[in-house]
Amino acid sequence: MSCRRVLTPHPDTRTHLPVSAVIRCQNLFKTYEGRPPVEAVRGLDLEVAEGECFGLLGPNGAGKTTTIEILEGLLTATSGTVEVLGRQWGRDDDAIRQRVGISFQETKLSEKLSVRETLALFRSFYRRGIPPEEAIERVELAEKTKSRVGKLSGGQKQRLAVACALVGDPELLFLDEPTTGLDPKSRRQLWEIIRSYRQQGRSVLLTTHYLDEAERLCDRVAIVDRGKVIALGTPHDLIVSLGGEHVIEFTLDDQSANGSSTSREPDHDVFLRLPSVRSVHDDHGRTCLSVSEPHKALPALLDCLHSMNLPLASLTTRHASLEDVFVRLAGRHLEDEESPTP
Repeated sequence: MSCRRVLTPHPDTRTHLPVSAVIRCQNLFKTYEGRPPVEAVRGLDLEVAEGECFGLLGPNGAGKTTTIEILEGLLTATSGTVEVLGRQWGRDDDAIRQRVGISFQETKLSEKLSVRETLALFRSFYRRGIPPEEAIERVELAEKTKSRVGKLSGGQKQRLAVACALVGDPELLFLDEPTTGLDPKSRRQLWEIIRSYRQQGRSVLLTTHYLDEAERLCDRVAIVDRGKVIALGTPHDLIVSLGGEHVIEFTLDDQSANGSSTSREPDHDVFLRLPSVRSVHDDHGRTCLSVSEPHKALPALLDCLHSMNLPLASLTTRHASLEDVFVRLAGRHLEDEESPTP
């Protein structure tokens, strides 16, 4: 299955974007020397509009971390053009750093400093910003103001890392896998912090492999695989592009209705002829139907299987997701591991 096709919403349903953009990169390449060389990013184009939360999604090794580190000024691209807030790394470095906030996937802070001391230190890096106390309030750590960093829980440390990114009052916030390893409560707390920041009209570039997170937080997403954007648009429009907003998944019993063994799998064309079925694919032993109207597809599917003497072992229905978009384009699940890219 080709991974080069890029899905975009139909022009009539595309979300209108402001003319100004906080991030632009064109024909971006990053190659690591070696035998053979590793192409981590291969001709990637990206634009993030002012005031939007933009999600960069992809599996391990897709190139999303390399991309965000180039945009953050931590790596130099092999080729291509990059603009952040209308400026370029290598020429306007200090001007960019004064206007952006960065929260890494793992932030190592001094464990002997208190929460307030940590934020006072980070505030000193910026010519302008917000008081440390305000940053503490924004991430709901007021009760931990005097606590040492080493005494914080994992979720509290992650919120403190985001506070360090917010204390300079940035126009653009970079969040690299901000909720990895957090429990559900801590994840929801960070989601609310991001939403609150967005309500100020600020911009966010978020990388994540949690697709539910992207669907909840992001105005638009770019799905990246093998260094290229393979899908771009709003979460809703990308899901609709599958042809159906619902998925029916089923597996067949090894025994036929009369007790005889059967391993016969019907052709996909049989299911494509059923009402409201838009596409069919196999997924680790399950057959998955993308459908627009499950109340029409389900009875027809059951009648079809009964007529072919194929008993069901399992049957589920659910809403389609960004995971389904990725599987359709890349031929595997987002969590399927690849060799990590340097």
